[in-house]
Amino acid sequence: MSTASWALGAILAVLASLIIAANVLVAIVLLCHIQKSGSKGLCFVLNLALADAMVGFTVMGLAMDELSQPFHPSQNFCILRMAFVTSSSAASILSLILVACDRHLAIRKPFHYFQLVTGLRVGVCLVGLWLVAATVGFLPVFVPRFQRVNNHWKCSFFNVFHPSYMLTMFCFGFFPALFLFLYLYCDMLKIASVHVQHILEVEQAGLGGGCPPPRATSDMKAMRTVALLIGCFTLSWLPFFITGVVQMVCSECFPYKVIENFFWLLGLGNSLLNPLLYSYWQRDVQLQLSQLAAGVKRRLLLHLGSARCFPGRDTKALPAVSCLELQD
Repeated sequence: MSTASWALGAILAVLASLIIAANVLVAIVLLCHIQKSGSKGLCFVLNLALADAMVGFTVMGLAMDELSQPFHPSQNFCILRMAFVTSSSAASILSLILVACDRHLAIRKPFHYFQLVTGLRVGVCLVGLWLVAATVGFLPVFVPRFQRVNNHWKCSFFNVFHPSYMLTMFCFGFFPALFLFLYLYCDMLKIASVHVQHILEVEQAGLGGGCPPPRATSDMKAMRTVALLIGCFTLSWLPFFITGVVQMVCSECFPYKVIENFFWLLGLGNSLLNPLLYSYWQRDVQLQLSQLAAGVKRRLLLHLGSARCFPGRDTKALPAVSCLELQD
């Protein structure tokens, strides 16, 4: 095993482990919160966490391949493995679009939001999302002309897929999704700025009171959050797709190893940022996460206290009696 393969495998393994751990934790917290609040919009964020967790599981397989070098998989094995990687990544990107559409609708039509976002419509959107993601990822499996014939097989993006498939996915998949993503969030920024302008006009007229209204504070936070979301998504995936398209035209400009070992890892890092940006910053999810952590801590303390007071295997616990009372 070469040092480069071992280093890449170790990086992929650590990145995949962090992606899986963060998104599984967020998915559990979101599921508990959805059951309590009944919020349909959070189902899109939950789907985003599940898609990113699937990205982590598929990347873990690639990490094992790198750590198991020399490894000579068959052509069909590599195509299927990269199809799963592509499908999960496409599902993650499409989930970002659905989250953007949900928040855009909540701001555009706040009084009709709950009538428009029903359980049936959310389910139809999620089923359609996974169907589109599976179609995009497994298209080379059913269309042989999108497969790339290579004698030195390695399960990597550019060794498996033909440039025509990559160009099709870039031009008709990623870039339209990116433009839609940017449009929705920029329109949200426009709406938030209008709200802030109206609040400032009310304050200047002397009708706003002494302290700033909560709506102004929330709008300003939303504007900063949206700007950060756009920047993280663009910086994560745009270098990989741009260099991939340039590489098709000029093969000597960006070597495959540079794109796969650096820019692709940067794109995968977005699956680690998503649970932080879309879940940890929501106040309700933060509260649910703190309650979950407090519950785990309380159970651990009760278990440790029971073990100290009753070192035997007695199953009848007395939680109302403390250790000091027993000693007295």
